[in-house]
Amino acid sequence: MTDRTIFAEILLPLPIEGCFTYRVPRHLQNLVKTGQRAVVPFGRNKVYSGLIKQLHENPPSGFQARYIHSLLDEDAVVTPMQFAFWEWVAKYYLCTEGEVMQAALPPAMKLSGETRIAINPLYRHDGEPLGEKEQALLQALENRRQLTLGQAADIASLARVLPLIKTMMARGMVILKEELENPWRPKLVRFISLTPLFTCEKILKDLFGELERKAPRQLEVLMQYFREAGVPGNEEAPGQVAQEKLTTPVKGGYAALQALMKKGVFQTTEKVVSYFDHLQANTPTVSFNEHQEKAHLEIRALFETKHVVLLHGVTSSGKTEIYIKLIREAMERGEQVLYLLPEIALTAQIISRLQGHFGDKAGIYHSRFNPMERTEVWNNLLGRSPGSDGYGLILGPRSAMFLPFRKLGLVIIDEEHEPSYKQHDPAPRYHARDAAIYLASMHGARVLLGSATPSLEVYSQAQKGKFGHVHIDKRHGGVRMPEILVADVRKDTRSGAMKSHFSPLLLRQMEESLAAGEQVMLFQNRRGFSLRLECDICQWVPGCHQCDVSLVYHKKNNRLCCHYCGYSMPPPGICSQCGSTAVKMKGFGTEKIEEELPLFFPEARIGRMDLDTTRSKNAYRRIIEDFEQRKIDILVGTQMISKGLDFDNVGVVGILNADNLLNFPDFRAHERAFQLMAQVSGRAGRHLKRGKVIIQAYNVGHPVIKQVIANDYEAMFRQQMSERKQFHYPPFTRLVRLTTLHGDEKLTDQASDQLAIRLKKAFPGKVLGPEYPVVTRIKNQFMKNILVKLDRSTKLVTHKAHLNQIIREFQKEKAWKQVRIIFNVDPV
Repeated sequence: MTDRTIFAEILLPLPIEGCFTYRVPRHLQNLVKTGQRAVVPFGRNKVYSGLIKQLHENPPSGFQARYIHSLLDEDAVVTPMQFAFWEWVAKYYLCTEGEVMQAALPPAMKLSGETRIAINPLYRHDGEPLGEKEQALLQALENRRQLTLGQAADIASLARVLPLIKTMMARGMVILKEELENPWRPKLVRFISLTPLFTCEKILKDLFGELERKAPRQLEVLMQYFREAGVPGNEEAPGQVAQEKLTTPVKGGYAALQALMKKGVFQTTEKVVSYFDHLQANTPTVSFNEHQEKAHLEIRALFETKHVVLLHGVTSSGKTEIYIKLIREAMERGEQVLYLLPEIALTAQIISRLQGHFGDKAGIYHSRFNPMERTEVWNNLLGRSPGSDGYGLILGPRSAMFLPFRKLGLVIIDEEHEPSYKQHDPAPRYHARDAAIYLASMHGARVLLGSATPSLEVYSQAQKGKFGHVHIDKRHGGVRMPEILVADVRKDTRSGAMKSHFSPLLLRQMEESLAAGEQVMLFQNRRGFSLRLECDICQWVPGCHQCDVSLVYHKKNNRLCCHYCGYSMPPPGICSQCGSTAVKMKGFGTEKIEEELPLFFPEARIGRMDLDTTRSKNAYRRIIEDFEQRKIDILVGTQMISKGLDFDNVGVVGILNADNLLNFPDFRAHERAFQLMAQVSGRAGRHLKRGKVIIQAYNVGHPVIKQVIANDYEAMFRQQMSERKQFHYPPFTRLVRLTTLHGDEKLTDQASDQLAIRLKKAFPGKVLGPEYPVVTRIKNQFMKNILVKLDRSTKLVTHKAHLNQIIREFQKEKAWKQVRIIFNVDPV
């Protein structure tokens, strides 16, 4: 036991700057380490689980440090490299390390505080009358010692139990306790094996005879055991079988197993096992064509001198095979690989390919996994997962970059142009592509950015020579790029040729493709059935009462829904303004397309892939597998279907409304429109046949549509770069968007105006706004945006620090303390 006094700097998952100093109790001084989780008091009655970031012997000045309650880990769960990375994320994206910690840790490692009630140790019942509900709660507390508020409500049969508890607290009967509950539980599986007595062949033979006469169900369970485990003594079979493998196939199997255990036939043991299925690599090494081989050699050569390389390959050029080869080479060097994808939907298809090559060495991490599965992946990378040597490859969306890598050697960012890599809410509002590049530099790892339509920021860096650049302009297997045709919706509407939302050209091409046994994909970047209801007489549109948006009609549940706050209501039969019954549906989403298609193709099997159909954990995989196995003829989807999915039987792709993409009020609208249309087009005509893409548009002469038809990325790049340079937008500047929020519209206006005045004084000629965004109110919070354009120079860090200081001083003023200000660095 040491006589030293040790203090710990502890990071808490709160939006507050810096760490908090706590004192380490003497009995924990030999156990405490940086990177461990510690339970600490905070405020008057709160308890939090924080991370020990630093240990020292310097007592704080001005206050007396409180003691750590307990340690939750024997060893560190966060590495020094992670702490350093979190510091960079907080500094660059103008947030706190506590917010980064909240985003980085898996849910089961963030302990949740739960308020409980207990009998006050000083309480003595002196014969005072008790109410029926008070008596019931006291009786329950005597039996259980503590109750959650939910349990107390059930016992007292009250929907609102807090008033009763406050009364009992005032009378000194009960006290409130804040307790932390650790949700992490390893997966325990019960295994069944024969007891030593019944490994004797003669005794076993007698048992078979007895069960055959008297207990056929028990005989079935015993036979099932031998089918799973093999004959006792067989060295290839360990003789242990998971209990569910015995009970599930046999009707009444659980009761039969219990009877056999009472007879002493079976014994049980519990083992900690993985939450993930055991997988073996079964796919041979990839083989390259000449274009892939050339690209692979160029990438390896560039990695000798460049930290980041862009692989710019057209759709279906075989980029994934190159990734696999580079992953294998990195793993053979003993390095770990991080493979980032923009959407969980993509992981469903690609993980099966990668696990075929790398088996249990490939792990997957995303938010659709339950908390236990995600924590197991974290522990695996720390070297603490059951039955595993540790993952060599991690595949996942943006959150996967926060995992505790120890030997990171390669980062692959597929579809690097995708805006899904940007985190929007809550903080930290980081861009995973840019943050992962910095993470790789910390580890000394190399970064490969892959895309058929690179972002302007990345492509400009490649043109300057800062990033390496490798180009593949041929599709794999000699497949030609799809033929792109444009349907003039304006002309077809005027002539009456449009059938619902489908042009004659699209319907004809779909019919030919389906008749040839091919599949069809239809892209509409709006979910729901109808985008709005509108009165034909007065143009009234039902809107959300909490947000300044119209409500979208969803036919499946017959509700009008807000896609921002979740508010919903039944569709009105009459107009609330003029009383007319002429309330009609306007616009269309994926749900409406799905419903109308059977009118034109009654024999076709139709599927839909959007946020509404992919909420469950395995929904992505199920839809993608059904389409791969040709159980779906026509797949309707939002931008999910544009992101790198590989199907070999798609004959026609239809883009139903290109104008929506082109007319969005954003300086990136044309770049995004080109990328989306080119990526969606890339789903057509893979493998042996040239596909067709039908773009429906009113403005068929739009320059971006012409560039998509010509597959001319360079023309789009030159045009957009010229405009960006003229108006000082990225990649020529860095943007920081400041959003003021408050429930009072007038106060929001005043705060944003005053803040803009100060910013324009500090950054003359570089501040735009304040302006209302497209949606001015969300969840009853009014918003105004201010855009600051910072030069890409060595002074960028200084300018951001100055900007942060201005905001801090502004928020200290009494008039603006209640106004929230949100930083969004590099908004997309």
